[in-house]
Amino acid sequence: MPYQEAPRPPMTDPLAERCARAVHVLAPVGTLLAGGRASLFVLERIGFPRLARLLRRPPLVWAVEWGYRLVARHRGVFARVLFRRG
Repeated sequence: MPYQEAPRPPMTDPLAERCARAVHVLAPVGTLLAGGRASLFVLERIGFPRLARLLRRPPLVWAVEWGYRLVARHRGVFARVLFRRG
């Protein structure tokens, strides 16, 4: 669900600010995942469990987190380059 539509509570103002900067997932066991780790959770759930498990291991998970931060910080540039029209 988009964070803008999440009920309050459990959504708080500080959590909404963090959600505006990175994807967050509330796992079924109650763990809150953010950024690269949240992306790996989704990757596992959409049918790539082996790849997700591999990428969760250090030092690969550190590279996933670094890559996520890089793309999130420069999402406008990536959007223009990857989704050009014409």
